[in-house]
Amino acid sequence: MAGDDAQSGRASRWLEYLPAIYQEGAAGGPTFLGRFLLAFQEVLHGTGDEPDGGLAAVVSGIPRHFRPQEAPAEFLEWLAGWVALTLRVDFDEQRRRDFVENAVRLYRLRGTRRGLEEMIRIYTGILPTINETMDPLRVGTSSQVGASTVIGGGAPHFFRVTVRISTPDPAVRRRMYATVQAIVDAEKPAHTRYALVLETPSLQIGVHSRLGEDTLLSPPFAD
Repeated sequence: MAGDDAQSGRASRWLEYLPAIYQEGAAGGPTFLGRFLLAFQEVLHGTGDEPDGGLAAVVSGIPRHFRPQEAPAEFLEWLAGWVALTLRVDFDEQRRRDFVENAVRLYRLRGTRRGLEEMIRIYTGILPTINETMDPLRVGTSSQVGASTVIGGGAPHFFRVTVRISTPDPAVRRRMYATVQAIVDAEKPAHTRYALVLETPSLQIGVHSRLGEDTLLSPPFAD
């Protein structure tokens, strides 16, 4: 590359920044120093006249490697290591980026309802509902004493996680249940207990009424 430029009469523009004595002879053709500096100029700035290539471009692009939404995909595993994360192999690229970007913020929320909701949302793409008190007694709706109703108040240190999933596919439901269960077990305070419920919306005209997608004409599947 530099040899071709030397034969075509090109010289490094870096000569302009040197004392005049080093520029002597440059007007009549490229000097040895001009050709010599040209090789380093092309390594640092590429073959053009503007610094848009070579090492200069690499250095100017370094900051984006530290921004999860802009970093090259192959760089995400390294970024995850900075915040003590192990990215799941079944994550798509955007979910990996979101998880790395929110990791430090989620560490501050660990053990809270908001933190658990966010963790489940990023992992599954579904925002769960987390209730820290039991439903009141409603005959015909919530009336299983000891299961869905507690007379005299809710159980201490107990919460319920509800995830609404639209698919009736048992395999998908089992996988979702196992994923959410693993997240809750890892993130909840050690002294707490919980119940995990997967719900599939029932038929409600104008709300949930797409048969086979978000409505089942049968009792809910047992998880």
